[in-house]
Amino acid sequence: MIASETMRQLMSMAERVARSNATVLILGESGSGKEVLARAIHHFSNRCHKPWVDLNCGALPEHLIESELFGYDRGAFSGATNNKPGLFELAHQGTIFLDEIAELEMKMQVKLLRVLDGVPYYRLGGVKKVTVDVRIVAATNQELENAVAEGRFRSDLYHRLTQITLRVPPLRKRVEDIAPLATHFLALHDPSLHFSADAIDILLRHSWPGNIRELRNVVMRAAVLSQDDEIGAQDLPLHTAGPEPAAVQASTSLEGMERKMIFDALHSTNGHQQKAAAKLGISRRTLSRKLKVYDSGLTEVRL
Repeated sequence: MIASETMRQLMSMAERVARSNATVLILGESGSGKEVLARAIHHFSNRCHKPWVDLNCGALPEHLIESELFGYDRGAFSGATNNKPGLFELAHQGTIFLDEIAELEMKMQVKLLRVLDGVPYYRLGGVKKVTVDVRIVAATNQELENAVAEGRFRSDLYHRLTQITLRVPPLRKRVEDIAPLATHFLALHDPSLHFSADAIDILLRHSWPGNIRELRNVVMRAAVLSQDDEIGAQDLPLHTAGPEPAAVQASTSLEGMERKMIFDALHSTNGHQQKAAAKLGISRRTLSRKLKVYDSGLTEVRL
């Protein structure tokens, strides 16, 4: 799945970094594969047979993040009927991955810094200190230096997290990985499916603002909607990085009228090509051929 030299070098760096216990901060756009790199670091480390625990710091409110990370004892708050170990305890001797680390509130940043420095902590409502041995890998799609300058992130925590910093390039800057990744995602859905040359060209020309996550979703959608074993360009409703497909407009020319009829039929059938072909009175193969000529201008296909 990795064909670009950039990603090969990054994975090689991750393997070297994994041999240490240094804290790692992974930077990169949303959906670019930061968690995959974090898992690789755990996999190559001497902690690989110990727990892997992950938390999205932006998915929970502050009070829940504290109880999730550090746990609580019975009676700590209403509804706390039993002791609950936190994620740090569950990750003891293993790795904890803190995604969207920039979303942590200041209070939690202080507590996290103390854990990074090896200071024992209390569970919520607890009276017994807890000591853990955990390797922390954090990730963010924000520039933490800017967050520090704006007072949203503690500088001491920033320097503690950045013992090693790795940056995952966006998919548009490693075009060599697009086709192998798309083929991999397609095989996961149905190994009998394959891409046409035109489809691969469309994939390579797209700018992928959503990165690997967007690529996976586009491939899965095309695999579900396609009625042939071959995924063609018409099955990939994408804007390309090259010249944008022209909008479907009314025209006095026969070609313009035909094109408008085809896209109107596709829109009225929610992108279902078989139904659109029947509505137009042509075969699906003819519709597919005409779509290749007109270079599909659809931007959304729904089930």
